[in-house]
Amino acid sequence: MTAQLGLGTYRCPDVAEAALMAASHGADWVDTAPNYEHGRAETSLAEVLAAYPALRVSTKVGFVPADARDLGLQAGVLAAADTERGHCLAPNYIAWQLARSKRLLGRVPDLVFVHNPEHGCGEADISARLHAAFVALEEACSHQVISAYGVATWLGISSGLFDVPMLLDLAAKAGGSNHHLRAVQLPISLVHLAPVAQALNGHGPLADAAAAGLEVFASAPLHGGEIPGMVTPELSELINPGRAPAEVALAVVASAPGVKRVLLSTGNPEHWTQAVEAVGRPPLSPDVLRRVVDVLGT
Repeated sequence: MTAQLGLGTYRCPDVAEAALMAASHGADWVDTAPNYEHGRAETSLAEVLAAYPALRVSTKVGFVPADARDLGLQAGVLAAADTERGHCLAPNYIAWQLARSKRLLGRVPDLVFVHNPEHGCGEADISARLHAAFVALEEACSHQVISAYGVATWLGISSGLFDVPMLLDLAAKAGGSNHHLRAVQLPISLVHLAPVAQALNGHGPLADAAAAGLEVFASAPLHGGEIPGMVTPELSELINPGRAPAEVALAVVASAPGVKRVLLSTGNPEHWTQAVEAVGRPPLSPDVLRRVVDVLGT
């Protein structure tokens, strides 16, 4: 495959244990957020990142961890409405959260994602929200607080609220032609096949990201662990004969045109090793991917 496996920590009950397992098995990337592991994820990662300095890390801004709400109010970077909503992309909060993430992680993150900017936001407001966030992140880049940023979304692209060309346009308005937008993260799986189908026809978020040189991080490739139980023997034979359901599902995601990194949440060494092998095999052909789309739909 052209994609690489990275550790996603959203569903990891013990982030430090999962990160230590992945790093000791050769992982080069871990993705997290301030609100993961009940707000402890960044702190949990600090010791592992110190022990494995080559391990790269991405975190996020947007959701407000419960333990940071009072601190944010006291610092004057959050309003009461923000704490009730649990999400904020105001420039002052972004700057505050970036400094907090650096302190908790023990290093500057390699990439910072704007986390679900669609949260509580309608079509009339999304452009202004994203632009303000990008301006704040470009300022952070100019002061070398971070080096790059991206957008991690669950429904923003699939719902049509925004697309990759819109993100690129807003980044250019915020940072000029040398802006620091570098990546997008979105769900891609046997349940979320629309981006794959679109990419096979040369359009959609994966094709747009590839054309712009953005890295695509595929999140939830096993849809929270539900997909292996959904893969029938017939589907497994169609996709990758002789392979386990999880391997089959990961092969589809890793073979999707434009996907550069597949984020898997697991603390199980056996599952991780199987996933590394699945992602490391030659990619499935476009014809196989088209048959999968035809069978499962989008």
